[in-house]
Amino acid sequence: MKNNLQSTVTLLFLLFLSSAFAQNNTQTVKGTVVDRQSEIPLIGVAIELISTDPIRGEVTDIDGGFVLNNVPLGRQTFRVSYLGYNTITLPNIVVTAGKEVVLNIDLEESVLDMAEVVVTAKVEKDQANNELATISARTFNLEEVTRFSGGRNDVARLAGNFAGVAVSDDSRNDIVIRGNSPSGLLWRLEGVPIPNPNHFSTLGTTGGPVSAVNPNLLSSSDFLTSAFPSEYGNAISGVFDLGFRSGNKDNYEYTFQLAAFSGLELMAEGPLNKKKDASFLVSFRNSFVQLADQLGIPIGTNATPDYRDLSFKLDFANGNAGKFSIFGIGGTSKIDFLGSETDETDLFANPNEDAYPRSKLGILGVRHNMIVGDNAYIRTVVSAATAQSEYYADNLLPEGEKLRIVEVDDITNTYAVSSYWNKKFNAKHTLRVGVLGQYFQLNTQARDRENRPDLNGDGEPDWVTLRDFNSGLGLFQAFAQSQYRFTDQWTLNTGLHTQYLEFNGSTALEPRVALNWQFLPAHRLSLGYGLHHQMQPLPVFFYQQEVSPGVFEATNKDLDFTRSHHFVLGYDLKINTAWRIKAETYYQAIQNVPVEMEISNFSILNAGADFVFPEAGSLKNSGTGTNYGVEVTVEKFFSQGYYGLLTTSVFDSKYKGSDGIERNTAFNNGYVVNVLAGKEIKIGADKRNALTFDLKFTTAGGRYYTPVDLEASRQAGKEVLQDDLAFSERLDPYLRLDMKFGIQLNSKHKKISQQFFIDIQNITDNKNIFARRYNEVTNDVNTVYQSGFFPDIMYRLQF
Repeated sequence: MKNNLQSTVTLLFLLFLSSAFAQNNTQTVKGTVVDRQSEIPLIGVAIELISTDPIRGEVTDIDGGFVLNNVPLGRQTFRVSYLGYNTITLPNIVVTAGKEVVLNIDLEESVLDMAEVVVTAKVEKDQANNELATISARTFNLEEVTRFSGGRNDVARLAGNFAGVAVSDDSRNDIVIRGNSPSGLLWRLEGVPIPNPNHFSTLGTTGGPVSAVNPNLLSSSDFLTSAFPSEYGNAISGVFDLGFRSGNKDNYEYTFQLAAFSGLELMAEGPLNKKKDASFLVSFRNSFVQLADQLGIPIGTNATPDYRDLSFKLDFANGNAGKFSIFGIGGTSKIDFLGSETDETDLFANPNEDAYPRSKLGILGVRHNMIVGDNAYIRTVVSAATAQSEYYADNLLPEGEKLRIVEVDDITNTYAVSSYWNKKFNAKHTLRVGVLGQYFQLNTQARDRENRPDLNGDGEPDWVTLRDFNSGLGLFQAFAQSQYRFTDQWTLNTGLHTQYLEFNGSTALEPRVALNWQFLPAHRLSLGYGLHHQMQPLPVFFYQQEVSPGVFEATNKDLDFTRSHHFVLGYDLKINTAWRIKAETYYQAIQNVPVEMEISNFSILNAGADFVFPEAGSLKNSGTGTNYGVEVTVEKFFSQGYYGLLTTSVFDSKYKGSDGIERNTAFNNGYVVNVLAGKEIKIGADKRNALTFDLKFTTAGGRYYTPVDLEASRQAGKEVLQDDLAFSERLDPYLRLDMKFGIQLNSKHKKISQQFFIDIQNITDNKNIFARRYNEVTNDVNTVYQSGFFPDIMYRLQF
């Protein structure tokens, strides 16, 4: 295996050097321009390349399309203008030799009469793609996912750089937004909710160790953290709204990539039918952890993970029946944790047992878009998804014998239909009305006998059923969202969302409102409110509690939605086209939280950042929680060869269980600070190539935890916590410094570009604490640390 790895690395190095001797100085930039509110193609829009001398450009055709040939390599700036619309500037568009650039642009019609219009160029890099999301929202793209240090090509870890988000766990990418549990997050792809898109995912969770979302397929996508528009439902913390880009409809292009965590990747795209503007985009990735092993990169365990995923999108022509696209993700993952190869420092495994996690993910969707009448369209998405997870564990007994103690087999098939009608009545008023129906076909079987008594006298612990459900449940949602622009300075978004869970009859009606005031050209105030509800995680719904000896019932099945009121006040200052300062303060009042009927400190708000949910039955919706804080973002968009980003969050997250005592939540870090910066240096006689340097520093307050009762644990032979001291002790602050060095080469003669980087993560080898837990082997409380110093590498070839 080592010789094969050395041969692979040598071959990649030779390919990398080959482009330095090859002359192709330009590339093609193309795309489409549509109206932002109605998505109607705009004819005659001027697209100008303004970073060259002389300035040159093109205008859009009858379909809103444009093609700019012979665009110089490097970072370029484009200006987009159209009579009656706000002019925008697109800076720092990266043009490489190996791939054509496709720009999907939307313009906003000016509210002013034509006689009042003064043409000025705006740089709207801070706006969300969803035009109705005007507060606590941010867009991101492929370049940001791969640019920042420490990201491991993972969109979830990218979110950890944004204000209000904490991802201070090296072992998983769970997203903690403003002190909320990660289970409060909604994942969407192409406009429809999807299951947890991570390898090694388990029922009810939203994160995992490795992402199954390939960032090379992403178009610009949105991340929302509070008071989101009414089209988003069944979530109380945030929304990750992802979109796949379309393949190149004119030419075939290929990408080869190798990275320590995301693995070995092959991607292809091109036309399915040039005459009909149909295209395909497909990518396959396979884990290549041998690379990490050979380079001495720690991954948190001695076991070898095995995972792979396939992602694709097919686009078909826009005809009389509208435009269709088909998209999907498929993935499998498995790992064998063997107790003989595990020690007490392992982040995932127990040295006293062999464990075998398995997971599968499948998502298939069809999206249809049809223009209806003037300035209106209907968008419909139909999808089917499956999320499967298995987990088996064996206790290691003396003399090499094993005893099976855990068996979990979960299969969730989800069928969804989403459809909405969007109408732009005029430059001021836009209305969107839609529905979403989801049906969950669930087959969940879970039982264990770890540390259980032997009541039947067969010499082995008795099995206890945790979940046993094989049926379905439906969740139905509807919404209406209106945007009214009184002037170009005043915008009001109002909406109403409702949802109904047929399984137990839970209902919710949710008002949403956001007001934006651009009181000076560079200054904007935003005020937002949203009421949000979410159904309980499926493992909680179907947990089987022993209500009498040998009798088990699902005592949580009647739980209502958890409810959260979001209040947000924001201020945005654009110092110039490159610099931006944003501040938000928020308050969230959480109600109807599941807690135990008997007096205790338990709350479901503390769950969701692990592979399993707590075993708790007879829950009731009487718990509460509060989150409040202040966030500041200072951002220097990439220009003049460098960028910078400072995000600071100071917050407090508290909850009350059935005992009525206010405590810190498990996610109350108190503060999170991220500092990122990067520099790009052009090299070579014609400056076609570049050296890149990126730096990231992260610090966060330590999380609160419940201390172990050591004596009780020793007597019980398993971990016992001091519940009377729940979340009273705190881990040390999290500190990490990452640094990335890279080089990008553009071939002179061929349409080939290559990129290589080494990302040195936790460069100071700081010992961040993962957990303090009872260890049955040492019979003591051990401190387990997160990942220390480790280098990540990536090589990408595009042609």
